[in-house]
Amino acid sequence: MQKRIYYHDTDCGQVVYYANYLKYFEEARTEYFAQKGFQIKELAEKGVMFVVARQEIDYKYPAFYGDDLKINTVVVELGAAKIIFGNETFNQNGQLLNEAKTVLVCVDSKLKPQAIPDYLREKM
Repeated sequence: MQKRIYYHDTDCGQVVYYANYLKYFEEARTEYFAQKGFQIKELAEKGVMFVVARQEIDYKYPAFYGDDLKINTVVVELGAAKIIFGNETFNQNGQLLNEAKTVLVCVDSKLKPQAIPDYLREKM
């Protein structure tokens, strides 16, 4: 996913505020699902939702106002009810800014864990 950094993404030093990466990773996962043919809203309407159970980020170098970022998203592990996504963020110069791992758990409409449906698992 490509992401341009705007002023509202930064702190007073024009450095991307560290917690904003959580939003970027969420956007990248949503795009990942869309590329596989799934819309998050439609999955939720079918009672298939995902909640974040764990988030890890290793920050290597900051991003700044005006940067163009590339966020790579891959499935690292696919369990019965969980998906572990890996992210790497690079700036326009190809410099690695951070590496992240997000653990998602599949839940039903009452937020109870459930198995990832086979139709979804096959495309992930």
